[in-house]
Amino acid sequence: MLVELRAENYAVIDHAIASFGPGLNLLTGETGAGKSILVDALALLMGGKGSADVVRHGAEKAVVSCVFESTPAAEAILEVNGIDAEGAEIILRREVLASGKGRVFVNNQAATVQVLKQLAPELALVHAQAETLQSFDQTQQRALLDRFGGIDAARVEAAHAHWRGATDKLNELLHGEQDRLRMVDLWSYQRKEIEDARLTAGEDEALETEKRVLANAEKLYAAAEGGFDQLYEGGSSAEVALRAALKNVEELARYDPRFADSAQQLASARAVISDIAATLRDYAEGINASPERLADIEDRLALLDRLKKKYGKTVADVIVFGEDVARKLSEVEDRDEILKVLRKEADEAAHAYRAAASALTAERKAAAQKLAKLAEAQINSLAMKVKFEVAVASADATAHWTAAGWDEVTYLIATNAGEPVKPLVEIASGGELSRIMLALKVAVEETSSKTKKIPTPRTLVFDEIDIGIGGRAAEAVGSKLKALGRGQQVLCVTHLPQIAAFADQHLVVEKRDQDGRTKTQIRVLDDRSRTHEVARMLSGAKVTDASLQHAAQMIAVSR
Repeated sequence: MLVELRAENYAVIDHAIASFGPGLNLLTGETGAGKSILVDALALLMGGKGSADVVRHGAEKAVVSCVFESTPAAEAILEVNGIDAEGAEIILRREVLASGKGRVFVNNQAATVQVLKQLAPELALVHAQAETLQSFDQTQQRALLDRFGGIDAARVEAAHAHWRGATDKLNELLHGEQDRLRMVDLWSYQRKEIEDARLTAGEDEALETEKRVLANAEKLYAAAEGGFDQLYEGGSSAEVALRAALKNVEELARYDPRFADSAQQLASARAVISDIAATLRDYAEGINASPERLADIEDRLALLDRLKKKYGKTVADVIVFGEDVARKLSEVEDRDEILKVLRKEADEAAHAYRAAASALTAERKAAAQKLAKLAEAQINSLAMKVKFEVAVASADATAHWTAAGWDEVTYLIATNAGEPVKPLVEIASGGELSRIMLALKVAVEETSSKTKKIPTPRTLVFDEIDIGIGGRAAEAVGSKLKALGRGQQVLCVTHLPQIAAFADQHLVVEKRDQDGRTKTQIRVLDDRSRTHEVARMLSGAKVTDASLQHAAQMIAVSR
C-alpha cells in the first residue's frame, strides 16, 4: 500500500505531501490544480522517464519520493540488488536536475531506474493519461490472466530450469570441444609433471624445517651437547648441585617437617632436569650432518617452488590443479559417452517442458474465454459498447520457451460495432484505457474474492477515469472502484461527484497564489469538508444548500 507521496519543485508543485489510506483514495480539485501531476510523479517513481521539463521554473532540481508498505517479493528484489531493507516500509526517492540528469535512492541508498522498474510490479500499477500501455505490457497481460484463472506456472518454471540447465551443459561441451582438444597436449604435460612430482600436502614446510636443521648441524650439535653437559654430565652440572642440595634438605626434613615440601620440590626439579638433559642428548645423537641429504632437500624444494609458481600458491593448490586437469582430460577422453548422456537428459527435459507448457496453455485458453466474457460485461457497464477478447497464442519453438511458458497473451477490443478487434495498445483514448483497465481489474478481483484467493499487494492508480461519461455510468465506475478497493488500494483522479461520493478517503488538491508564485496544497477531507467538495463538483464555484443536500445524499447512498 502507498502510505505517502511527496513532490518538491515538480512541475507547478512547489511542495506537496499526500497521505493515503487503504481502500479507495480519490483526488479531486479544480482543473489545473495538479492532480494528474501527482500521478505523473508516482509514475516517475515507478521507473518512468524523467526529463528537465519536470523541474519547476527557477529551481535547481525536482524531488519526488514515496513510502510503500513492503512485500516479501519486493524485499527479495532489494536483496538481489544489494539494497538493505528498512523494516516494513520501502522508501523511494528520485531527483531530476535542471540539466536533465538525475539520481535514484531506495531506502536512502543509491540505486538505479532499473531497480525502480523491477519494484514497480510489486508496488503500484499506474494508468496515467499520458501513458499508453507501457505498464501493462505482454507480461502483465499474461500475469493478469493467470491471476484470474488461479493458474500456477510453478511446474513450467521448474521444467524450464531443468531444460535450460541440461541444454547449457550440452552446449558448453559442444561449443568448447575444439578449444578443449587444443588444450589436451598442455593438460597432459601438466598432469604428468604434477603426478611425477608425487606431492604431499604440507611437505614443503616440513622440508624447510629439515633444511634449517641440516644447514646448522654443527651449531645445533654443540648447543645440545653443551646444554646436556651443563645440566647433567659436567662435574659442576645443575644435576650435581641439585643432588647435593637435596641431600642437605632431606637431612633437615628428618628433624624439621617444615622442609618436607622443599625436599619434594627439589626432587621434582631434579627429575625435570634429568628429562631435559635426556632430550638434549637424544637430539644431539640424532643430528646427521649429511651434505647429500641437504642437497636432496634443496633440489626438492626448488622443484616444489617451480610447481607452485605455475600451478598454485601452496603444494595443496598444486595437487588440486592436477586433479582438475585430470578431470578435464577424462571428460575429453569420455566425450562420446558424456555427449550421449547430456543429449538424452536435454531431450527428456524438453519433453517434460512441452508437456507442462501445453497443459498451461490449455488452462490459459479456458480462463481466457471466461475473462473475456466477464470483462466485456464490465466494460460495457461503464458507458462503452465494445467487443472484448483474450487471445492466447502458443509458440512452441525453443526460442520462445520461458519460465512462464510459451504463450503470448493479448487483450483485443473493438470499440465500435462492425470493426475488427485490435490489441489494447492501439487504443488512443486515455479515458477509455483507464475504464478498460478498471473493468479488467474488477473482473479479476471479484473472481479472486469468490475463490478466496489472496489479492495482489499492489496499489492501482487511475487518472481521470471518468472522461466522456456521466450519470449512471459514472455511478457504475464509482461502484466498481469501491469494489476494487476492498481488496487493493486504489488511487483515482476524478472530476465527477458521482465517483467522488464513493471515496474511503477523499483528498483535494488546491492551488493558490503567494508572492507572485503558484503554491499547491493537498488536504485530506473530513466528512463535512468532503460533503462541501462534492457539492462544489455538483454546482460549480457557488455551493448552494441544495447542492450540499444532494452531496450528502450521494455520499450516504454510496456507503
